[in-house]
Amino acid sequence: MTQTLLELLDSLPARQRLEAWWNAPVGSLDAHGLPSSALPVFAAWLARRARRPLLALVPDPEGSFQEAGAWFRDDVRTVVFPAVETLPFDRLAPDEETVRRRLEAIDALGAGEPVVCFTSWTAITRPTLAPEALRRWGFTLRPGQTYAVDDLLRRLTTLGYRREALVQGRGEFSVRGGILDCFPPDRRRPLRSEFFGDELESLREFEVESQGSVGDVAAARILPAAEIMLTPEAVAGADGPLRETNFSHTLPEVRDQWLTDIERVRSGAYFDGIEGFQAYLDPAQPTLFAHLPQDALILSLDGRRSLTQAEQREQELQELVAVEIERGELPQGLRPGLVSIASLRQAAGGWRRLEVARGAELGSLDLGFEPVDAYAGRIDAFSDRVRTDARAKSRLLIVTQQEPRLRELLEDRDVYPAGGVFVWSQTPLAAGLVVLGNQPVAQGFRVPSQQLEVYGDTDLFGGLRQRVRRGVVRARSATWELEFEPGDLIVHVDHGIGRFTGMRLMGDEGQEREYMQLEYAEGDKLYVPVEHLDRIQKYVGGGDAAPKLQRLGTGEWDRAKRKVRESVEEVARDLLDLYSKRQLVEGHAFSEDGPWQHELEQSFAYDETPDQVRVLEEIKVDMEDSRPMDRLLCGDVGFGKTELAVRAAFKAVMDGKQVAVLVPTTVLAQQHYLTFRDRFQPFPVKVDMLSRFRSDAEATDVLRRLMVGEVDVVIGTHRLLQKDVRFKDLGLVVLDEEQRFGVMQKEKLKQLRASVDVLSLSATPIPRTLHMALAGIRDLSVIQTPPEERLPIKTFVTADDDDLIKEVIQRELQRGGQVFYVYNRVQTIKKAEERVKRLVPQARVVVGHGQMPESTLADVMLKFIKGDADVLVCSTIIESGLDIPNANTIVVVDAHRMGLAQLYQLRGRVGRAGQRAYAYFLYNPLRSHSENADKRLDVISELHDLGSGFKLALKDLEIRGAGNLLGVEQHGAIAAVGLELYNSMLRDAVESQKTGTPVEMPAGLTLDLPIEHFLPREYVPDEKLRLQVYHDLAAVVDEQGLESAERNLADRFGKPPAPVRNLLYALRVKLLARAAGIAAVETDGDWLVMRLPAGWNGDERRLESQFRSILYVRFGKVRISMPQAGAQWKDRLIDVLGEIERLGRIALAV
Repeated sequence: MTQTLLELLDSLPARQRLEAWWNAPVGSLDAHGLPSSALPVFAAWLARRARRPLLALVPDPEGSFQEAGAWFRDDVRTVVFPAVETLPFDRLAPDEETVRRRLEAIDALGAGEPVVCFTSWTAITRPTLAPEALRRWGFTLRPGQTYAVDDLLRRLTTLGYRREALVQGRGEFSVRGGILDCFPPDRRRPLRSEFFGDELESLREFEVESQGSVGDVAAARILPAAEIMLTPEAVAGADGPLRETNFSHTLPEVRDQWLTDIERVRSGAYFDGIEGFQAYLDPAQPTLFAHLPQDALILSLDGRRSLTQAEQREQELQELVAVEIERGELPQGLRPGLVSIASLRQAAGGWRRLEVARGAELGSLDLGFEPVDAYAGRIDAFSDRVRTDARAKSRLLIVTQQEPRLRELLEDRDVYPAGGVFVWSQTPLAAGLVVLGNQPVAQGFRVPSQQLEVYGDTDLFGGLRQRVRRGVVRARSATWELEFEPGDLIVHVDHGIGRFTGMRLMGDEGQEREYMQLEYAEGDKLYVPVEHLDRIQKYVGGGDAAPKLQRLGTGEWDRAKRKVRESVEEVARDLLDLYSKRQLVEGHAFSEDGPWQHELEQSFAYDETPDQVRVLEEIKVDMEDSRPMDRLLCGDVGFGKTELAVRAAFKAVMDGKQVAVLVPTTVLAQQHYLTFRDRFQPFPVKVDMLSRFRSDAEATDVLRRLMVGEVDVVIGTHRLLQKDVRFKDLGLVVLDEEQRFGVMQKEKLKQLRASVDVLSLSATPIPRTLHMALAGIRDLSVIQTPPEERLPIKTFVTADDDDLIKEVIQRELQRGGQVFYVYNRVQTIKKAEERVKRLVPQARVVVGHGQMPESTLADVMLKFIKGDADVLVCSTIIESGLDIPNANTIVVVDAHRMGLAQLYQLRGRVGRAGQRAYAYFLYNPLRSHSENADKRLDVISELHDLGSGFKLALKDLEIRGAGNLLGVEQHGAIAAVGLELYNSMLRDAVESQKTGTPVEMPAGLTLDLPIEHFLPREYVPDEKLRLQVYHDLAAVVDEQGLESAERNLADRFGKPPAPVRNLLYALRVKLLARAAGIAAVETDGDWLVMRLPAGWNGDERRLESQFRSILYVRFGKVRISMPQAGAQWKDRLIDVLGEIERLGRIALAV
């Protein structure tokens, strides 16, 4: 008989007793025979058949949730209620993703439908929202229904949403006229509601980046944005207990911080870390159990062990609080904000409980599941087992992520499985049949009573590709743009460097327009109409000194531009010399991907991000082209650049070429060597290393094998650039962190570049590389999406203090993690080691720095990587590319002495395993630092964001000074005109060198129309946002772009009023005038006057005859009479401009 997996479980011998238990009054049932790999399937079956929610208390809720996702996709609803990593008394905001999942879980359980919620005792100790609050304040939006918009705004504020000008992150909302945008934590995209009065006319999703709508939504439930609600009653209730807080023994700075936060609580405003006051705002401390319906079931797996661990943690936290109170870091009598395990155990007694133990006990119910044997890559033995079982009429189900690969392997061995997509409630499992399902399930199980065997990826291959954390929703990091703020320095292409002071509305009644007000030297003012904002750039000049403002009307700006143009032309010649050499060289065109390439890429342990897929394609296209590749790959620290290098190297080796991977440090060479060797292990590819970790004899052997072609991939430091290194047939050079190499080495690399493919990897593109990339001389690829596992790194910039260091290290060790302690003065690093040992005596401390003998350093690093040490006291040798997933806290002493890129790289060493990571940048509180050092530390603490390496590079340009392109002399040129203008001049110079014809910047166009055209403040209320919209509009270059901008405005801000329609009309006139070459369109009384371009040879008579009654042409000017044109004068002007462009084109053709 053919049955599905769901139906087979219906026939379990334990079914009868289970059914009796879930139908009986509240009670407990002891059971065994459920390996953790079978838990998701059994839990889903139980929830479905009992038709009610199931709470699964398990040792690893996240892992079980992932497994359930692999099994069921959308077939069965599963949620996870994870533990919050931060502690309430830390007063730190919990991770946004964790809060989102907790809210989603309580919402799902409260609905009472069959759902499986995975959680742990530790997760439930943190209180959550009360069900009444959720019911009272939550709401659903549906088009066609009426809402009081003011009431919605009040609800959103109470639910923890922050009001912003522009919605870019979860938990934000904004209002513009009749449009309300909000970003609920459980949605992938934010929502846009458009109201007509109180009626919701339309509800749609929109993209964060473009702010444009992408699709309608039938209805949306708005969940809270935080796990706490600031209702007026809660704030009033908290006031009394907070006033009684005893600060008599706290440190002065701690008291000040607490009092500031208490004031913020009283004001009823949300702030990061308000969760620390939850015990005061909601003294009832509701837990997850408050949301569990009375008929729900609780399944506890290995409960005794889990409870013991949770109680142990509770004990440790109580001790930690006591120590902090004693040290004056917490007030006395503080409410710690966690619910005790004892009270949770008591509460759990109110539901039907299934207590599943690891081993069988007397009288306990056998659920009937067993683990299966693991084969770990022994496919022959597995095939024999499959054949035997099929003959014995067993049912076999294999669920694997590598279905095509496994099918091929089995068919080679005469086993022919059925299958494709597996659905547990639909796919039949017949006796004697092998079914293959394409799901990333890690481990299987056996059900002997049903003659069923299930195998997963780990059982067969010994491993599973890491999956994306299911349901993770993250906003993409914003693109790198510079925005203006009043007070910023700007560059006007025609007038030079000035200061932006604000926006001004000026003009007569009915002819108002908005201007950008700029201030120049000696108090000169310049008002730039908003449609000409494309002539203005932000000044980024590098250097610490502020540039002097230009004087208007003196010619000094033209002189400055001329000097820069000359130096830019010289640079362009040098650059093109190098690049034209490369263009002319006939390099090696690599073949298309073969089967081994696919196999290597399949065996990657993680899911690629969309950016990785796109960039890999770009690299392959370059490699398959015959001209040598020179591509710069920028991606933030830990965004998967190394894997792309591995694949490019493999592609080169498959064509019989050798690959050199150049890295700046020995330690990194060692790490890359291990990575490449592991990835290439199943293939006949020889990888070796050339660095100071190798003895002289070993190095000589590597050199010999390189020369005869016995080594395919060699990884090394600049040792690889020495004269004695010869390759048999070098095809690809991978440069990691190129900016760390010296001038001589770069010269050597330049020679290499002309003939072989080069792939440069960089996490913080230094200004020089950035310039070359932006100037279009070098191909640039960007990875901006973080691997989904990565959480942003919490960064603290604070004074150096023994107690802080002690607590930071202790807390990381309690999580089972490791710590980097960076101290960059090798002479006194011993003192740093003694300090750590004194503060945390139980920690195992090792020391590593670049001046140690290589073998000692290698041993230290290996010890730390293997987890045999807790703290690595080290110099900045760790800044490049080291990947130690278990190290999730980094402490940097004297951070103010380091460069921004260096601080950023150091911070990127942590946060690589889906764990929340912490970075502490410490400075000496007794010393004064340079303004630059302070600026650097401010910037690094701002960039919590993942993917901020690019923004960092731009900030770094502002702070450190724009680096040079091909020589120090460019510093002055960049400072003289600002980076953006310098770049565009360089681009033009390169273009004109290439084509041999001069490329001029388009001249400015004067536009003065007798209509009011601007964005009214009530249409776009926020100043910064209005400026951004003006900037986007001014940058439009064609009719298509203008139409799209028009749609975007209506979508984001509602129906455009008359001044906005006029603004779009003015921009249309500007586009047409520019196409016709006209320098000015001005109003002169009742006339519109246009200056024809010099050398315009169009037929003036024809123009006049076509628009006979309204227009005449004299002395290179076209004049249109507005009274004659009447109400249609706007349309006539558009027609005239189109005709001028057409006649000019005809004259040129003749």
